[in-house]
Amino acid sequence: MSSHDARPNFLVIVADDLGFSDCGCFGSEIQTPNIDALAAESGAVRFTAFHVAAACSPTRSMLMTGTDHHIAGLGELAEFTRSSAAHQGQPGHEGYLNDRVVALPELLKDGGYHTMMAGKWHLGLRREHHPRARGFIRSFALLPGCANHYGYEPQYDDPATEPNKFFETATRALHVEDTDFISQLPDNFYSSDAYGSKLIEYLSQRSAEEKEKPFFAYLPFSAPHWPLQAPKESADKYRGLYHEGPDALRRRRLERLKQLGLVAVDVKPHPVVTSTGEPEAWDEMDQQTRDLSARAMEVYAGMVDRMDWNIGRVIQYLKDTGEYDNTFVLFMSDNGAEGASYEALPIVGPDVLAHIEKYYDNSLENIGRKDSFVWYGSRWAQAATAPSRLYKMFSTEGGCRVPLVVRPPTKASADGNIRDRYPQESTVSEAFCTVMDIVPTILEFARLQHPGTTYKGRTVASLRGKSWKKFLSDVITFSPSTSDSVSNPSCQIHDDDYVTGFEISGSGAVRKGRWKITFVPAPRGPQRWELFDIKADPGETTDLKEQEPEVFQEMLGLWDDYKKEVGVIGLAGEYETVVQGDLGVKIRDQFDDPYGWIKFIGRKDRIPEHLKGVVPA
Repeated sequence: MSSHDARPNFLVIVADDLGFSDCGCFGSEIQTPNIDALAAESGAVRFTAFHVAAACSPTRSMLMTGTDHHIAGLGELAEFTRSSAAHQGQPGHEGYLNDRVVALPELLKDGGYHTMMAGKWHLGLRREHHPRARGFIRSFALLPGCANHYGYEPQYDDPATEPNKFFETATRALHVEDTDFISQLPDNFYSSDAYGSKLIEYLSQRSAEEKEKPFFAYLPFSAPHWPLQAPKESADKYRGLYHEGPDALRRRRLERLKQLGLVAVDVKPHPVVTSTGEPEAWDEMDQQTRDLSARAMEVYAGMVDRMDWNIGRVIQYLKDTGEYDNTFVLFMSDNGAEGASYEALPIVGPDVLAHIEKYYDNSLENIGRKDSFVWYGSRWAQAATAPSRLYKMFSTEGGCRVPLVVRPPTKASADGNIRDRYPQESTVSEAFCTVMDIVPTILEFARLQHPGTTYKGRTVASLRGKSWKKFLSDVITFSPSTSDSVSNPSCQIHDDDYVTGFEISGSGAVRKGRWKITFVPAPRGPQRWELFDIKADPGETTDLKEQEPEVFQEMLGLWDDYKKEVGVIGLAGEYETVVQGDLGVKIRDQFDDPYGWIKFIGRKDRIPEHLKGVVPA
């Protein structure tokens, strides 16, 4: 046998808070030629019913482990748990990938793969939770959940106490490369450019021996997560494009989705939902407010545009080296578009605005620069999630249904299981699937086995997902005369008895076949369970619990089973209301709160006396 391992390579790309229709191949006006080209390749599949958790680190934990995030250690965002006495210290809410799971890169590394990543980690801040400790041979990782995309930090009046609890997890671009914290980022740092360049660097620096191995390359961007920042030339491409406001954009996106066959022509979209303190309707805003809002959306578009450009750079490198044909490429978002309007939060909202006013310049021409700090709010987010309901942080379709493009390798492997015959066109599939399916899919393509419930002497969670390998084989061998094609709704990945649960921040859901129950907390929902026929009503507009009482009761029972099985703490109303960044909620143990250390890590001169020897210096 040749020393060269002919198993496929893997390139897994994750966008951060990208909405369902934010790419050109999913109906967007934003220019994403490289993602579009990937989706258009023969054998590629665009999935319209791919589901994730409604928040970033929970989804990323499932992507890494193939099991539920409540088991893997990210039951909630760590930023949420820090403000919730009910969640602190509970199993499955550690805020990092715990020892109850084995990570995909660990298994791939054990199985002979060269593993590398560049981008957002968000799965643990301590050294023992860094990518290097979970199987990545090379890694350049953003540790917190979000940060200034240029690596900029204001000059604080009191660096010992500033920024406060809300901003201390959202400002500093704290990175680690392999085992070393990065003390100073380059002056020309921009997140998406840096991650694309670093991954290319890792690929190009492989030794001759490493090049004999297949690789697993993970490219998780922190874009287009707020603060909305993009190179001026990228944002300026979209000047004037959003002057009609989010409702007009929503109508255009919906029409394009219908034209592309990605939603039904008669789909009933969920109405736009807003709450007190959130942006007004477009025609109720004054011109200055409209201009600022439109510019924020232009910058958001620029972030997506720039991310796509960097994806293109990595793909071109693989083509130039002759490795692209034998590479499985996957592109996804980690949750629905981010619709939060933090200025409207109770308790912390005024402090958030005061901090921004003091340390940032959000004037019209400065939006998107390193010293600006903006988000775009709920109305723009619902333009990107339409026809679905709501957005990130809600277990609705708007929070959990995201774009997915899968392009299988074209080169035949030693076992002959990667086909060399393709349909003439790419495929759109409406088969329900989840992020937990990715680990078993990659393992099967890599001809590796998950260890089940034991890994290196410790008990670990088994897989909850299902491999797509056979399904993708059907895509590749599809011909127009094939009656059971993947474009046929009857072609499924999971059967109708498969049950999937969801819960983020007290918003829950359970899906089984065509039925889904959803719990949306007040004020954006009724704070009670609703029942939907999700195939006929993907917008979750018509509650059927009165018409289908038996189905409703069955689904409630499945929720109780899911809650107990994975360790959900509860729904909104079952524990004290949580406001992220609330200074009034005491951390259960300050010595076990690494997210409070972000501003100190690697900075010996700033570490408080009582944390010296605890915070990594």
